Amino acid sequence: MRVVLAPDSFKGSLSADAVCAALETGVLRAVPHAEVVRVPMADGGEGTLDCVGAATGGREVSLDVSGPLGHPVTARYLLAADTASAVVELASASGLPLVDPARLAPLRADTTGTGQLIADAVRRGARSVLVCVGGSASTDGGTGLLRALGARFLDASGADLPPGGGALPDLDRVDFTGVSDEVRATRFHIACDVTNPLIGPRGAAAVFGPQKGAGPDEIALLDRGLTRLADVLADTFGTAVHRLPGAGAAGGTCGGMLATLDATAEPGCALVARSVGLPEALTGADLVLTGEGRLDRQSADGKVVSHVARLAAERGIPAVALSGQTVPPLDDLHALGLTAALSIADGPRTLDAMTGSAAALLAHTAEQALRLRLS
Repeated sequence: MRVVLAPDSFKGSLSADAVCAALETGVLRAVPHAEVVRVPMADGGEGTLDCVGAATGGREVSLDVSGPLGHPVTARYLLAADTASAVVELASASGLPLVDPARLAPLRADTTGTGQLIADAVRRGARSVLVCVGGSASTDGGTGLLRALGARFLDASGADLPPGGGALPDLDRVDFTGVSDEVRATRFHIACDVTNPLIGPRGAAAVFGPQKGAGPDEIALLDRGLTRLADVLADTFGTAVHRLPGAGAAGGTCGGMLATLDATAEPGCALVARSVGLPEALTGADLVLTGEGRLDRQSADGKVVSHVARLAAERGIPAVALSGQTVPPLDDLHALGLTAALSIADGPRTLDAMTGSAAALLAHTAEQALRLRLS
């Protein structure tokens, strides 16, 4: 019996690899001679470096870069062994957790640090870069990232705009002459887990600005800035990203990259699944176990469980998801191909108690799922 394990992490409790280890323990209790294939997954956000690194090798590179508000932070990215490709997590250099909640500055936070990571990878030879854009602290349209790659954003007097989305309403033109041939020759793959456009009521500022500290007036200013940025980029590069689905990801970083670089955007789960070889691992599988910390209606919208269920269903393989909590209805997940969803809870417990016992509970529930499968 071949069982593929393809879970997300249980945030705050277990990494995806640790979840795999617990699931494998349970599977082998029920079927001692099972062939177990571990494929830890992520959705393109936190944990992606670890998943891709474990599957493909390569090495982590640590770099001191500019944080969201200009303070120095030590960030990391993954460089392939042959240096031809790299994986960069925006959250590592430009993420919201890097800003003190009491010091949120939505108008001046920017993505310079992420661009510095990319520039370092390109300098070392990477010509294919996967950029995971979840969890940003800024709404700068990716201008900080592009500045770090050599671009300039100028006002009507020819002066450089200050960092952050708050300055973008004054944008007059973009100067790309400082962007190197190496960057221009690099193919960028953007792992994007939202479908929001760049501007408007569902845009980057309106939807994600509040969590970054923006009030109503600041949201309106940021939206005007992103609109102005999109106008100038369309005039300069010929690509209009104003209402492009996904362009609003990471405070518009996705839109800025799509308009200016050789870049494509795709749901993070699909990119990660290909990077770690999940489609190939499913060949000949009899069962897939997946999971995440909480399963609810939102899990069907581009999360790991939904993508794993879809891949399994396309191959006629039953897929079972384990989670700390399952919140019905889960009809959308079942429609995508999920066979069943099981909670690992064994009774009333506090969150801390569940977190501390997650590995043991996962192993127990996986064992029971396998015994049911064999019945």
